[in-house]
Formats: sequence, structure tokens, C-alpha cells
Amino acid sequence: MNGAQSLLGTFVAAGIDVCFTNPGTSEMHFVAALDKEPGMRAVLGLFEGVVTGAADGYARMAGKPACTLLHLGPGLANGLANLHNARRARSPIVNVVGEHATYHRKLDAPLTSDINGFASPVSGWIRVSESADAVAGDAAAAVQAALLPPGQIATLILPADTAWNPAQRIATPLPVPGLTPADPNAIEAVIAALRSGEPCTLLLNGLGVSEAGLALASRIAQQCGARLFGDTFIARMPRGAGRVDLPRVPYFAEQAEEALAGTRHLILVDTKAPVSFFAYPGRASELAPKDCVIHRLTAPGEDTLHALAAVAEGVGAQGRTPAFGGLVRPALPRGALNPASIAQALGALLPEQAILVNEAATSGFALPAMTAQAPPHDWLDLTGGSIGMGLPAALGAAVACPDRRVVALQADGSAMYTIQSLWTMAREQCDVTIILFSNRKYAILQVEFMRVGAENPGPKAMSMLDLSRPDLDFVALAKGMGVPAVRATDAATFNDALAGSFATPGPFLIEAVL
Repeated sequence: MNGAQSLLGTFVAAGIDVCFTNPGTSEMHFVAALDKEPGMRAVLGLFEGVVTGAADGYARMAGKPACTLLHLGPGLANGLANLHNARRARSPIVNVVGEHATYHRKLDAPLTSDINGFASPVSGWIRVSESADAVAGDAAAAVQAALLPPGQIATLILPADTAWNPAQRIATPLPVPGLTPADPNAIEAVIAALRSGEPCTLLLNGLGVSEAGLALASRIAQQCGARLFGDTFIARMPRGAGRVDLPRVPYFAEQAEEALAGTRHLILVDTKAPVSFFAYPGRASELAPKDCVIHRLTAPGEDTLHALAAVAEGVGAQGRTPAFGGLVRPALPRGALNPASIAQALGALLPEQAILVNEAATSGFALPAMTAQAPPHDWLDLTGGSIGMGLPAALGAAVACPDRRVVALQADGSAMYTIQSLWTMAREQCDVTIILFSNRKYAILQVEFMRVGAENPGPKAMSMLDLSRPDLDFVALAKGMGVPAVRATDAATFNDALAGSFATPGPFLIEAVL
């Protein structure tokens, strides 16, 4: 047994059975070890941003880590943007980053870099294995660290000689720490606020937006006349018939301020106080009303469900029935194809237990309302704002849940960041429907250009926010990577393509020209 084999064996023993990878020379012994470990599935991505984004989507749906295999510092650096999103999503991921052999590092070869420095901003745990015999124990510690509530990224740096040198054993999985109990004083303060008769709002994320958390929060809200909001971007949320429909804090700061206006007590459930996504001239960055009292019921990593249950008991809400929505499908749209008709078609045709991965940006405004009473489904958001998450996360979700249809709601500009995901979807035959909103511009940036108070844009400025000359041909791009695709310019064509994709195994892309 060598160090690479001990690493893989330890991962499999600890429950990690998927590796998303883009390897290089330093990782070849790890690649060779894959053939000797039948318990590990290897999924190749053609760019490291696909690898890390897929690990994020996988973790959100599987509830456990995948590992990534990345080539030295530059490979890790290529994957950082989607690791940023994964960190914001609190996704457990174990990165394995190859490094030059221990004796080669001092020579400053061309690919030598500060891997620890690249990893630090996105990782909650980092370690370098300095010997082959240390690899297995370090691997077990990495898995334990990734699963530390509420979930984090653990990065294990593996010098090449620690992979090829002999090792003694695999390591026994380490115990996973449980959730931290909520502060009893915080629970009592929240109960008092809810019983005060003053306007209260519960802001939810994390375990607060699980099915159990939403049911408890709905009971509390009905008993006390409180309002419920979710954070603007949520890693995973159950939606649809038989679930509590949770409105979100709007993206734009002035709309968020309006939504939260009148709140006297803002109760934070597994989240922090809301702030605007960006700073804007003349506008506040903190979105809660200035005269609002902020109560933190739980922070990430604390036992939110127990805290919500204690609050429900304290306000006498146990007997309340949560406000579950019924199943109501809109009619199929006819006529023009636009974001509203696409959302309507999705609400009409969405399969039960689908997974929606939302990176639709400005084209997605109608989607929440049109799918609120669709069959039960899960919704995954762009948590960190770093675009290029949608296609890789859809790939990872499909690997995690092969029995469920994944729908990637994808803007055209952000699709180009990680378009290589389509090739892996085709290779792995993932059941993913890609709805490609093709408006041929960075529409959100055109909006933001005006909001930040920049000067009126001229032709050079506008050309930086435009995706024409030439137009991107997503049908050709998809087919070139092995994914069947059609272009829709009207609602009837889109309806037929969407229904057909849901009935056919494997990936399928619909370019919706807006």
C-alpha cells in the first residue's frame, strides 16, 4: 500500500465515495490508486471551477462531502470562485491538492506556489501531509473537519512523494462533532419578543429552512402574528406543494428595506443580520430598520431545530398547523417566449422531487411565484455571488441524486464561465435539463451600472456589458460537448422541448432566446 491508496481507503471508510477531479503530474499516483479502490467514483471535469462547483452541488444534496483532486496551486486557484460559493453555502468539501515532492519544493520549480495562501480564504481547515504514513490520519482528520457543523471546506495538501511512498494502513473514521446547543438566554429573549405584541420578523437560513425548521417557524408565525423571510440566497430549500412557502429578502437594497419596514424585533435563525449585496452611493448597507432590536436565536452550527421547538412551546404554538401550500399548476403558456412564460411552463411541467439550481439572474424573477405550488422540489441558489456556479452545481446535484431530475436555470453570461460542465454531464449521462436564458447581455450589470451612479454609459461602456458580435450559439456549444440541444423562440416550442427533456434520460439543453 502506498500513501495514495491509504488516502482513498480512508476516504471510503469515512463515507466519501465520489471524487470530482482534474489531475496533473503530481497526482498520478492518486489517479492510479482509483483502480484499486472500487468504492470511489471518479468524475472528470475539464476545468477546476467545474470540479469545485460540482463538489458544492453534491454536498448540498448528499449532505456529506465529496473530495476534489486538484493540480498544485494553479489548479486550486482555478477552482477558488466556486469554493467561495461553497463556503457561503456551508458545504462540506474535502479538497486534495497535489504538491511537489517534499524534497522538490525548495527548488522553486515553475509550478511552485503558495498553496496554503490560495486555500486559506475558502478553507476552514488546512494541513500538509509530510510523510506517507501521515496521509491516512490526515485524511480522516480532513473528513472530520469538513463535517464540523455547519459544514466547511477542508484542504489537504499532498506532496507527490507522500502519495507514492509506502504507507502502513488506512485510518479509522473520526467522530463527527454534533451541533452546539442554543443559548437558553437567547431562546427566552426571543420568546419575550414574540409575546410582546410588537411587530416581529423571523429571518431564516441553514437548518431554519429545512422542512422541519420551516414547519416550526410557520407555527410560531401564525401564533404570534410574526412575518417570515428567508435570506436572499439559500444553499438548499424545500419548496412546492406540502411545504411552507418562504418569501425572500429582495436582492435590491431599497426593496429589502421596504420589505423589512415596520419590524420592531428581527429574529435571526441560523443566519446573520441582512446587508446589501454591494454598497451604493447615498444608501445604507445594513438593511434592518434602524429602530429594530435584533435577536440572534441561533448562529450557524447551533441546534436550530431544538431552539425553534423551544420557542414554539414557549409561545404556545405546538398545536398550530403549518401553512402548507397545495398543488396548483399554471396552464401551459402560449405566444411569446419571455422569462414569465418560461417560469409558467416550468410550473406546469416540473416533475415531482426535481432539483432546481438557480443561476438565472435577471431572467429568473418570475420563477419563485410560478413554482411555489408545483410538486415538491428542492431549490439551490448562488450563495456567494461568484457567477459560474449553476452548471457545475447541477452536475454535482445529479451525481448525488441520480433518481431525480435536475433543472439548471442558467443565464447565458454566467454559463460561459463553466460551460465545460456540459461535457461531464454527457459523459456521466446525468439527468439534467438546462434552461439557457439567452438575452445576449450581462443584464444584471446593465441594471447595476445605473444603480451605482456611474455616468451615462456610452458605446464603449455598453459594449462591455453586451454578449453579441458574435452571438453565442449554445445549441452548437452543447452539441459539440455531446449534449442534445434545441433553440426555442416561442412558448409552444419551449413547452415541447421541456416536456421532452423530462421524459428522456440524460442531459438536454434548451436555448431560450429572449
